[in-house]
Amino acid sequence: MAALATLPSPLAELRDERLERRGVHLQLKRDDLISRDVPGNKWRKLRHNLEAARHQGFTRLLTFGGAYSNHIRATAAAGRHLGFETVGVIRGEARRPLNDSLAYARAHGMALTYLDRATYRRKTEPAVVAELTREFGPCYVLPEGGSNGLAVRGTAELVGEITTGFDVLCCATGTGGTLAGIAAGLRGPQRALGFAVLNGGRFLDDEVRRLQLEAFGTVTTNWDIDTGFHFGGYAKRRPALDSFIEAFRDRHGITLDWVYEAKMLYGLFARAEAGGFEPGTRVVAVLS
Repeated sequence: MAALATLPSPLAELRDERLERRGVHLQLKRDDLISRDVPGNKWRKLRHNLEAARHQGFTRLLTFGGAYSNHIRATAAAGRHLGFETVGVIRGEARRPLNDSLAYARAHGMALTYLDRATYRRKTEPAVVAELTREFGPCYVLPEGGSNGLAVRGTAELVGEITTGFDVLCCATGTGGTLAGIAAGLRGPQRALGFAVLNGGRFLDDEVRRLQLEAFGTVTTNWDIDTGFHFGGYAKRRPALDSFIEAFRDRHGITLDWVYEAKMLYGLFARAEAGGFEPGTRVVAVLS
């Protein structure tokens, strides 16, 4: 399975006068470069789950996500490469034509099915899962975003790849799995900071604790979640975010994913400008 990704991902210094005048040193952990089809935290979350699925004799994966879910795309691609059939259970009504994310998943062999929003909120209930497995056959069921105990163990491995000193490790936060893992992997006074990409993200505090407990049997307190930079909610954007993406591309030659990465880095720059980091703080931001 390791052939799907190239690890460790690169660590690159980012020079930007907006941070430098605040005394903040930033490096980017370029997890977005480890795989063309299953990049970043998606591969880290999937790897141990795929091994478990194969060990348990499953040939089909079933998972959940919104219409713009990167996890849906990644699961479809991983299944195609590794010989698993895949089923994507999508929140909301079917729409035609398919957007780029769902078209990509379909092109990689994923069967798509849809749940109305009321039923989707009950997606973890045994009756809902049982109905899906009756329709599609025996499946290894992955949660929305791929976040479970095995996924958290995978994301925790990222920390050990960072060989330079740092104080704060930042990531975008959708389901809490990446934040739960990297916080568990930190040592000493290092802290993790997640930027929620969806509105109403305070529930993620409980999710991070739940996932850490599932993965490691213990909960850490070395993390925080900033809920102020969701730009209206998941897969929503505003002109200020688009302007930031364009300016970042012009300055640094990197086109940020607007659903996750751009919100995190916008928030990071805003916090630095507001004095939210002590001068001399060394920050690593994960691009996934």
